[in-house]
Amino acid sequence: MKLYLLSLGAGILVGVIYSLLNVRSPAPPLVALVGLLGILVGEQVIPVGRQLLAGSAFSTACTRTQAVSHVFGQLPGRQLAKQAQAAKEEQS
Repeated sequence: MKLYLLSLGAGILVGVIYSLLNVRSPAPPLVALVGLLGILVGEQVIPVGRQLLAGSAFSTACTRTQAVSHVFGQLPGRQLAKQAQAAKEEQS
């Protein structure tokens, strides 16, 4: 969660600087976000494609190349679930 808050803070800081300089952002926010998503997905086309050509199913190819975790990153709450699971294992 800390990473997301830092990212949001950096974005707000850049927005404030743009505002002080009377500069508009280079792309509308939605266009910029779609472009970033395209970059992330595009990075995974070759590794997943190689797995598919090797005969793997799509879901298996995504798992082996860690495509989903690369595109979505560490989602909020997953860290807490891992910590809770580790605590249960320690108690056993």
